[in-house]
Formats: sequence, structure tokens, C-alpha cells
Amino acid sequence: MPNPRTVDALAAIGSFVKAQQKAGYANETVRLRGTLLNEFLAHVLNEEMTSSLTAEELVEPERAASWLDAAGAGETRRRNTLAGPDAVAAHDSQRARIQTYNAFVDYLALSGLHRPYPASGHSDRLEPEQADKLLRTLAVRRPTGANAATTIRTAAVAALVAATGRSLPQLHQLNVTDVDLERRPVPVVTVADSDHLLDKHTVEILRRWLDVRAGITKALEGSDPGYLWIPTKPGRERAGLQPPKPGLTRAAVRTLHAAHRNLVLQTVGVPLRPYALLPRR
Repeated sequence: MPNPRTVDALAAIGSFVKAQQKAGYANETVRLRGTLLNEFLAHVLNEEMTSSLTAEELVEPERAASWLDAAGAGETRRRNTLAGPDAVAAHDSQRARIQTYNAFVDYLALSGLHRPYPASGHSDRLEPEQADKLLRTLAVRRPTGANAATTIRTAAVAALVAATGRSLPQLHQLNVTDVDLERRPVPVVTVADSDHLLDKHTVEILRRWLDVRAGITKALEGSDPGYLWIPTKPGRERAGLQPPKPGLTRAAVRTLHAAHRNLVLQTVGVPLRPYALLPRR
């Protein structure tokens, strides 16, 4: 087997992605890491006006620093953002680049090249105007190939995070009966015995999700247990056992998190967590 350090960097990236898949990493994580490493390679090749590099040459600290600096300044951006095409990179996107770089140098057995991670903090929260724009974008834009039901569910989850100031794990246990869209004068959702008022935009998205949810649970023939967040499609067969029909179980927190990060990544180019929509304290 060829030494991954000395093969062409593009081939090494392909082998790394396959190794990540075999190791059981989430599809979204593997796809993002492949995208970021190809961004890294394209930046270096363009900057140095060369056609190829070995993997070991690519990950040299000076080249990594150049890439991260350029990405931080928004120079590697492939699409517009909530803050405009010339905005600096989001905190989480830079952290994802460093995580990806560190995973790749581990694969090359060059862990001594690890870069320190930036600290988590308020910088990964959206400003109110950005959060509002993101929610409206999620409500109307479905990326090519995205599952329509999953997209609407994700938009509804995001809208409730922003409207209630509650985290996704806190909203995970909601039932349909906790949402009262007919309450007057203002619709509410009840979370942990506290009522939260819902704005018109959130109500509209929730109505769309409840309509989609009703279509999914119709196949349950009256046995709907009432969970607000349910899987939008059947799971995989495990050990020869058929998975339960969508609606008989709650959608897992990790499923809702992954759907959110994937949709936001495809929509605005940054894999933001639902946490980013929580208001700053």
C-alpha cells in the first residue's frame, strides 16, 4: 500500500474520506471534511500556481496557516452568506476547518502538526437579524435533493428554538398537544410548564410541519402516540428486524441536530448548530 504522505494530495484526500466512512463517521461530517480539504488544496495550488502537491507538502504549517487566514477573511467562500459575500468566516466554520486539518494529519501519521482549536464562545451565536434571515431562508428554500418533509421539520425545529430560547434537547420531548396554534389572542407552545408566545412566522412553519406530520402518521391507522418530532422516513433494517413506522417513535436528538446542520450547510454554507439561534444572554 502506498504511503499516504507521498501520494498526490488529491488522491490522499480521497483515501482519507473513504477511511472516515469506514470508521463510521456521520455522512455529513465526512462530506464536510472532504469539501474543506479540497478547498485547502485548491487554495494552495492557486496561490502557488502549481498543478500538484503530495499530501505531506500540502499539510505543511505555513500552507495550513495561509489557507486558514484566507478562509477567515472570506476569500475561499463559494456562496453568499447571511452577512453578505465579503463577511469574515463564522467561528464554527473555522473550527470545522481546524478539526478537519487535524483529522487529516492524524491520518497521515503527522499528529505533531496539530493546530490548537479556537475556544467556543458567543461568537458562534447569530445576531437577531441574522437569525431571522436564516429562519426565513430555511422556510422557503429547499436544496436540490433534500427531503421535503425533513426540510420542513428542520425549519420548524429551528423556529421553535429561536421563539422559545430553549435548546433542542429541551424541545425534544414536546408532543403535538403542547402546541396550541388556535390560542387567542396569541398562539403558544408549552415547554416544561411554561407558555411561550409564537409569532406569525413561527406559527406558519409549525402549521406546515403539522400538515406534513399528519400525512406521515396517517399510515399508523389511529395509533399515533402524538410526538411532535417524528422521523420523516423509515429507518434501516437492523439484525433482520424491520424498523418501526415513522411516528411510532420520537426522532432522536442526534437526528434533529444532523438534519439542521446539513440543511444549514447546504443553504448558507456554514454548518451551524441549532444553538446558534438561541438569544445571547
